[in-house]
Amino acid sequence: MKKVYRIENLDCAHCAAKMEQAIGKLDGVESVSISFLTQKLILNTEESKLEQILTEAEKICKKIEPDCAIKR
Repeated sequence: MKKVYRIENLDCAHCAAKMEQAIGKLDGVESVSISFLTQKLILNTEESKLEQILTEAEKICKKIEPDCAIKR
C-alpha cells in the first residue's frame, strides 16, 4: 500500500536521508522515500502495519529532527 505524507519542519537533506534509512529498516516497510525538496514522505508498506509503522516513523523523525512532524 503506497501512501504519501507531508513532512513539516524538515530543515536538512542529510537528516532526511538518515530518516529514510532508519524508516526503511522497520518491519513491514517495503520501500520509503523522503524528499527534502518537496517535504514529502512516500511510504510503501503492508496495510495491516501502516499505523504501527507511522507511529515508529514519527518517533524516528523526532529523534533526528525534534521539530519535524509527519502530517497524516
